[in-house]
Amino acid sequence: MSMLAADPDVLRIGNCSGFYGDRLGAMREMLEGGDLDVLTGDYLAELTMLILGRDRMKDPSLGYAKTFVKQIEDCLGLALERNVRIVSNAGGLNPAGLAEKLRKVAADLGLDAKIAHVEGDDLLARANELGFGSPLAANAYLGAWGIAECLNAGADVVVTGRVTDASVIVGPAAAHFGWDRTDYDRLAGAVVAGHVIECGTQATGGNYAFFTELADLGRPGFPIAEIRADGSSVITKHARTGGAVTLDTVEAQLMYEIQGARYAGPDVTTRLDTIRLDQDGPDRVSISAVTGEAPPPQLKVSLNTLGGFRNEMEFILTGLDIEAKAELAQRQLESWLPIEPAEMTWTLARLDRSDAETEEQASALLRCVVRDPDPKKVGRAFSNVAVELALASYPGCSFTSMPGDGSPYGVFRPGFVDAAEVAHTAVLPDGTRVAIAAASDSTELVAVAEPTAPEPAPTGETRRVPLGAIALARSGDKGGDANIGVWVRTDEQWRWLVHTLTEARIKELLPEAASLTVTRHVLPNLRALNFIIEGILGQGVAYRARFDPQAKGLGEWLRSRHIDIPVELLS
Repeated sequence: MSMLAADPDVLRIGNCSGFYGDRLGAMREMLEGGDLDVLTGDYLAELTMLILGRDRMKDPSLGYAKTFVKQIEDCLGLALERNVRIVSNAGGLNPAGLAEKLRKVAADLGLDAKIAHVEGDDLLARANELGFGSPLAANAYLGAWGIAECLNAGADVVVTGRVTDASVIVGPAAAHFGWDRTDYDRLAGAVVAGHVIECGTQATGGNYAFFTELADLGRPGFPIAEIRADGSSVITKHARTGGAVTLDTVEAQLMYEIQGARYAGPDVTTRLDTIRLDQDGPDRVSISAVTGEAPPPQLKVSLNTLGGFRNEMEFILTGLDIEAKAELAQRQLESWLPIEPAEMTWTLARLDRSDAETEEQASALLRCVVRDPDPKKVGRAFSNVAVELALASYPGCSFTSMPGDGSPYGVFRPGFVDAAEVAHTAVLPDGTRVAIAAASDSTELVAVAEPTAPEPAPTGETRRVPLGAIALARSGDKGGDANIGVWVRTDEQWRWLVHTLTEARIKELLPEAASLTVTRHVLPNLRALNFIIEGILGQGVAYRARFDPQAKGLGEWLRSRHIDIPVELLS
C-alpha cells in the first residue's frame, strides 16, 4: 500500500491524453488547473501499435510515443513540485527505452525523478511459438498490478507497454487503497472510472450526440475521476474549463468500444449491467454499485501485421448521368490496367443533388481502392493509368488528388494467450525486477442472458422522425468489428427502444450491415442497447475498409435514420 494522496479516502486521478496525437498542452493544463494526485495518459490504440511497430523497424531505440517525451520535458518539474505521480502507457513497444529516455530528460533538467516501467507484454519473439505466426507486433494486454508495484516502490513516473486502457487508473487506485487481487467489486468500480476518463475529452462533451445542449464546447477540459476506497467514484473536471460532465456525457464514454454486459480484463471482469450513475452536482457524476467477477484465464493479444500496399484514386462526377459516368470510368480503368491488383474496390458516394446551386453540390465521388502485396501493382502502374482517363472518359472527368505511389497498410487481429505464459514484470526505480503473478482465480467468460424486457410502451400516434430525436449513440472500432451503443433518457422511451431496436431493425436501418452478423446486448440500468457489427471494418482500422475506418460516425448515421416514434415520447 502506498499513499498517493493526502486524503486516505479519495484519490484524484486526472487524464491528459486519449490517443497518440491528442492535445499536446493538456499535461500542463491539468497540472496547473487544480488539485490532482495522479495524472494519466492513454496513447495506445490498435493503429498506434502499427505506427510504433514501423518506427521500431526503422530505429530499434524507438517504439514509444515521442510526444510524451516532449510533455515530460515541459512538465516534469511541475509534477514533482505538486507531488503528482504520472502513469502512462506511452511506452508502447519499448517501455524500457522510454524509461531510459525519461531518466536522461530528468538529468538534463537537474531533477531527481524516480522512473519505473512495466514490461512483459511484448510477445513478438515468441509469436510463432504461441501460434501467432509472424506479425509486426504482438502485445498482450496486461493489467494494473505491475503499475501498483512501481508506485508502491515510490515511482514518480511509471510508463508501460500494452496494458488495458483502464489499468493506468486502476493501478494507482489499487496502490493507494491497498486493494487485494480478489477485491473484484472495488477493482471493477475503478475499471469503470478508468474507462470513462481514458479517452480524455470524450467524457466532457467531445463526440457527444446532443452537443448542441452544451453551453461551452469550445475547448473541453480533460476529465478527473475521484476514486473512493470502495471503488465508487465521481467523474468531474477542473473548474473554469470547457465542456461538461453530465449523466449523458459519462454514459456516452461508457458505451464506447464495449461488447457485452461482461467487460473482460486481466484483473477483473466488470459487470457493465450493474453500473449506477447519478448526478452529484454541476459537472459531477457519481458511479457506484459496480460488481466485479474473476477475470478470464487468458489475456487478449493485439496482433498487428503489414498486410501489403494500398492506393486509391477518386473521380469527381458532376451533373447528369452519374451512374452511367461511374460505370464508364470503372469499365475503362479495369480494362486499361496492365496488371490487375489482388483487390479492387469501387464506391460511389452520391453526394450530388438535383438542380444544384453550386458545382460541388452537383457532384458525386467515385472512389477506387486497390490493395496488393506487391507495391508496384498499386503504385504508379495504377494511379497513372487512372489519370490517363482524364481526356478519354466521361464529360467533366477530374480527380480529387494527383497520382501517387501506394503506401503500406496494416492488418489487426486479436489473439489470446494463457495469462501464466506472459512474464508481466515491474521494473522499479532502482532497477529491481519484480515478477507479477497471473491472477490465481479465473472464470471463463460467458455471455449474460438478455434480461426480461419491460412491458412495451403504448404506441398511439407516431411520427416518422430521425431516431436521434430521442436517442443518443456512440460508436467505435474493435478490430474488424464495430460497436454502436444507443441509449435514451426516460423509462418510457426505454420501454419503446428495447422492443423496437432489434438486430433485424439495425440491419434495416444500416443496409451496410445487412449481410453481417449483428449481436445485441441489453443494459437496462443505463437504458442502453449495445450492438456489435462483425466484420464491417474489414481487417481493422489500418486496413481502411470504409471511408470511416474507426466507425466513429456509425452511431451518428444510425441516429439520422428515420423511424416511427410515438409522439408522446418526442416531448
